[in-house]
Amino acid sequence: MADEIRISEDRLRAAVRMLFASAGSNEREQRLVADHLVEANLRGHDSHGVGMIPAYIANFAAGEMKLNATPTVAVDTGALIVCDGGMGLGQSIAHDSVALAVERARDKGSCILSLRNSHHIGRIGHWSEQCAAAGLVSLHFVNVISDPAVAPFGGRAARIGTNPVSIGVPRRGQEPVIVDFATSKLAVGKVRVAYNKGAPVPDGVLLDAAGEPTNDPAALFEEPRGTLLPFGDHKGWGLALACELLAGALSGGGTQHHPKRRQAIVNNMFSVVVSPDAVGTTETFFPQIDAFIAWARTPLPGRDAPVLIAGEPERRVRAERIRDGVPVDGTTWDQIGAAAETVGLARATLQQAAGLA
Repeated sequence: MADEIRISEDRLRAAVRMLFASAGSNEREQRLVADHLVEANLRGHDSHGVGMIPAYIANFAAGEMKLNATPTVAVDTGALIVCDGGMGLGQSIAHDSVALAVERARDKGSCILSLRNSHHIGRIGHWSEQCAAAGLVSLHFVNVISDPAVAPFGGRAARIGTNPVSIGVPRRGQEPVIVDFATSKLAVGKVRVAYNKGAPVPDGVLLDAAGEPTNDPAALFEEPRGTLLPFGDHKGWGLALACELLAGALSGGGTQHHPKRRQAIVNNMFSVVVSPDAVGTTETFFPQIDAFIAWARTPLPGRDAPVLIAGEPERRVRAERIRDGVPVDGTTWDQIGAAAETVGLARATLQQAAGLA
């Protein structure tokens, strides 16, 4: 297997759909999971793209993730909804839950969504984009119950997940502002990509099992395991803590307060979705966004260093990968092929669907 292969986005979507069809996903779920995973790759977030498939299929085989599930509404007060994912495939569970929140926010002006007990819901910016496409502002806080992978600020042992945050703001006639980041210095998936490639991680990201700094991504995946550090020291830790309390404790889905007990990757999400129309500031909201961004981009005289707005780097990478194909490292593609075989899909057939045969 080559160190890296390139697959066109349409071929990669087809291969993902075929794999999940073999596992038993219905046509709609095949489309949702393929669109989500491939879109993550297209935007440069390989950590949350097709490289997640082996973990998903392993959890499905272990009975830790359900296909073709739909969220159930546990609490409904009109503008506040609590959805239970029942450990369904996160890409479809979160899509349907966020779609319900979008519908309510359009009707009520705002909606608080608490989603609990979903399998891994992927790149959180995807859900901000779903709301922004409907013209709505949204905030999303997520906790992870799985293998603790991040140390609290001041600590040297993994006690919490990478707990992502995303905020989406629509713009009139332009692409939305999408803030999306893990509260650790790197997402676990990005360390996994480095591990599969045999590449080091930057300084200040990882501690080994003895609590000492290391650049070796194996520290996160080989025993004895080390830990990631929060970004921004106490600031990232504070945000991670807020995610744990809002998404995990408030939803009823639970917090990460013990070592890994099951194979599943459990996500809970606390979201706030708001309609600018309901706030009554639509006429000033969009011009004020444009005015601020123009001001932020204004360079010092004689300096022309570009100022990027959240979401722009992803769109640049997306354009490149639409043109050149999606890069997938050889180890990850081999793992996807092995996952395909466990659900009865021959590697050769997967290769053909991906345009590699």
